[in-house]
Amino acid sequence: MDFDYDVVIVGGAFSGAATALLLKRKNPAARVLIIEKAEEFDRKVGESTTEISSAFLTRILGLSNYLGHHQLVKQGLRMWFAKQPEQRFDDCVEVGAKYQARLPTFQVDRSTLDAHLLETAVAAGCDLRRPAKVTQLQLNADRSHVSYESHGIHETVSARWVVDASGRAAMLARKLGHFRQNTEHPINAVWARFSGVKDWDSYEWRERFPAYANACRTARSWATNHLMGHGWWCWIIPLKGGDVSAGLVYDSRLFRLAEGANLSERLRAHLLTHPVGREIFADAQVIEGDVHAFSHLPYYSAQVCGDGWAIVGDAAGFIDPLYSPGLDFCSYTSSYVADVLAENLAGKDVRERLRYFNQQYPLTYRAWFETLYKDKYFYMGDAELMSAALLLDVGSYFVGLVTPVYKNPEREFLRLPFEGVAGRIVANIMSFYNRRLVALGKARLAGGTYGEQNAGWRELYDGFVPDRRVWKLIRKGLFRWWNAELTNLRLTRRADVPQRVPAASAAPMNV
Repeated sequence: MDFDYDVVIVGGAFSGAATALLLKRKNPAARVLIIEKAEEFDRKVGESTTEISSAFLTRILGLSNYLGHHQLVKQGLRMWFAKQPEQRFDDCVEVGAKYQARLPTFQVDRSTLDAHLLETAVAAGCDLRRPAKVTQLQLNADRSHVSYESHGIHETVSARWVVDASGRAAMLARKLGHFRQNTEHPINAVWARFSGVKDWDSYEWRERFPAYANACRTARSWATNHLMGHGWWCWIIPLKGGDVSAGLVYDSRLFRLAEGANLSERLRAHLLTHPVGREIFADAQVIEGDVHAFSHLPYYSAQVCGDGWAIVGDAAGFIDPLYSPGLDFCSYTSSYVADVLAENLAGKDVRERLRYFNQQYPLTYRAWFETLYKDKYFYMGDAELMSAALLLDVGSYFVGLVTPVYKNPEREFLRLPFEGVAGRIVANIMSFYNRRLVALGKARLAGGTYGEQNAGWRELYDGFVPDRRVWKLIRKGLFRWWNAELTNLRLTRRADVPQRVPAASAAPMNV
């Protein structure tokens, strides 16, 4: 059949541009139209890449040279815990890497990254309408029609495929009735960009906190630093040019952001309640007009494709920004959908691949949520419990996903995580230890021992690598978890043993 375009992609940011670029590389003759509503991209909440999304950026998209020149190299993730608001900065618990990151990851300004990726897709031969707003969409098995308005001109085009890369707008999921809010995970986010944030590695700090300065061999300021609390966490991410992104994510069952004059002041005031935040943001100022908030952050689409349509990136779902998984989902879905479309345009039957995508994506989303995030906010403010989770979570991530991706990225990005029997077994194991850590966190809250170890120690490990050395860190996480279990068992037994009243203080008997 004759179409105006083979593929129309709604949304030209990361996922839409990546899908278009990969499709053109696999099938240069494909006629691709990208419809992007924004005249300029804004910065987004996801500004830190993981080892998976970085492998996609460098090895699949080939953006190593661009990233090295225009974005910051990330130095791992780091967590900070405090027992009391008035605690000294160098008495806070620090958990993170001691040395430089072993694999390339980046602190990215999404506005510039998305713009570059879209320009690259257009240079590869994709057509672009921008700014353009989709006004009507008619999906059919053999031919779909997309109507849009751009610069006052209305136009309708036909296409064999429509790809939804509209992000949180989730255009197709909402239109087709597949949109689902993840009500089990009631988290909200507030974030802004700051100027005047102190340098974690400055000479002033070396004078004031020499033990802190000499303990680490890498730049703390280029890491993704996290301030941890009961029911909440904050990210601190540097951006090229000197701005710093800082945000708060919280579980509405456990935490409420204090009132204030405006959202930016409320966020800044909260950052100052943590001893580390108080040191870092004492003289910082919010950049005017760059404050954002989202409520009900997690959601997903119950179906992600059909005959003639597919969903990629944040339009398919989002869970939680902790550990920065957003671009991981974008990488897997964009790579998979681009490959399916290329095969279909080459005349191949892709019904089985569509069935796999529809079946596996909800399973992947659910497993990712239950293994890493479900009820985690109950224990994330306790240094012992959360450091155990960090070692186990990231270690499992390296064993299950990072190692295979770096061995064969072209193959691994065409499969979704947690697939098959092996995937279910891993998911069950990870879900089990997460549930136990949640139970321990609740027990410590009830017993008044939550966060007792949030002072006076620092754990700087060698760093995660995609080989057998990662098992050393996993073992450390297991021992820490088991130690917490034993401590809880001793406290429980002590509470169950009747306490004998000393004879001298025994109450008099009535005769």
